[in-house]
Amino acid sequence: MASGNKDKEIYVCESCGHTTVKWLGRCPECGSWDSLMARKLRKSEGKQCALAEIPGSPQEPVPLPSICVEDKNARLQTGIGELDRVLGGGIVPGSLMLLGGEPGIGKSTLLLQALSRLSERGLEILYVSGEESPSQIKLRADRLHAGHCSMLVMCESSMEKVTGTVIEKRPHILAVDSIQTLFDSGTSSLPGSISQIRSVTSALMQLAKTMTLPIFIVGHVTKDGTIAGPRALEHLVDTVLYFEGDRTHSFRILRTVKNRFGPTHEIGVFEMSDSGLLEVKNPSNIFMQQRQHETPGSVIVPCMEGSRPILVEIQALVNQSYLAMPRRTTAGVDTNRLALLTAVAERHLELTLYDRDIFVNVAGGFKLSEPAADLPLIAAVLSSFVERPVGSDTAVFGEVGLTGEIRPVSHTQHRLTEAARLGLKRCIMPVAGGDKLSVPKGMKVIKAATIHQLQEVLDQP
Repeated sequence: MASGNKDKEIYVCESCGHTTVKWLGRCPECGSWDSLMARKLRKSEGKQCALAEIPGSPQEPVPLPSICVEDKNARLQTGIGELDRVLGGGIVPGSLMLLGGEPGIGKSTLLLQALSRLSERGLEILYVSGEESPSQIKLRADRLHAGHCSMLVMCESSMEKVTGTVIEKRPHILAVDSIQTLFDSGTSSLPGSISQIRSVTSALMQLAKTMTLPIFIVGHVTKDGTIAGPRALEHLVDTVLYFEGDRTHSFRILRTVKNRFGPTHEIGVFEMSDSGLLEVKNPSNIFMQQRQHETPGSVIVPCMEGSRPILVEIQALVNQSYLAMPRRTTAGVDTNRLALLTAVAERHLELTLYDRDIFVNVAGGFKLSEPAADLPLIAAVLSSFVERPVGSDTAVFGEVGLTGEIRPVSHTQHRLTEAARLGLKRCIMPVAGGDKLSVPKGMKVIKAATIHQLQEVLDQP
């Protein structure tokens, strides 16, 4: 009879959170080796993080027609236009927002700048840090010219204490930096583990919904590009923002991956300076400012990032290969897409590329994933192969099929307008989908149906 009082033991995968009743060398869910850790389930465990004490919970079921919808314009503007853009217009009350990125990329800097501007408008901010001391946060705030704001700073790792402080202080916005440092005493695993992160994130989600409290949480990205395991947090939060960029360069890209209250795939562009992050309101000039004119293998691409058209430069280098297997190397473009388009060009343009090394790069560290980059990629490879430059005032976009046809893409008008705004005079685009276009003044549009016609246009002086 005494054995019935013992704590039950289970095994939890630290990578994906899968649970089993016995230890296994390999997780059957994600395939990770030696990732199952023992965890005891105590019968005394109750509701975690004192959630029962949160005002407003629980709620009774209500009919759908009787639910009052808040004003869509009731978003909080952070004062940073690029951040408001990726949030869909501002902060939605009661939303849980995840800001992810590599360590040192600038997540805490961006968050502190946004919170300081909100604090200057009279909003009470609670900034919880489990990584830095108050003096370290003050030094960083002074460097960002935000040390004078009345933000409340709390250096704490206990989720129970954070919950108690939020209930007592009733701030307008809560920020947690970072989620990996928080722990729940009711979960028997180490801080930063998948079980702890899911526990404290669930507590923060209930805190946000019951108190209509916007919450920012910062999450560090692991080596394989995920946050504390494979998508462990993305299904729990309302908005997922990723901060990308090379720490050796000054430019950063803030990208929306998930947003329940606005559009996804929007981007914001920032420049890191000594005094913090600066908004880049004209990214096209930034990505093209170092472009050399009349260079073989260089093509301008009007790409779309959300609702924003951006002009970037795609470069290709085709060189004689002396290896048994020629190289296909890319930076900013999918390698498999390059292999596919190379095969299309070889087959339909009768190019000899099987014995050539092909290197493709998108200038400025930008990443191209949309189909509109197919045609400029072939144009860049062809230009480098024949050593004939594409005009420096020419933009190219369009999707290419396996039979060599050029297919239309979306937002054609926005691409043309952005190209004309930056002084480009010619644009090579698909035939279909361009019947109702308003061609900007001074812009010459050349429509091509197949990549054969693209080759004819590029052969013209």
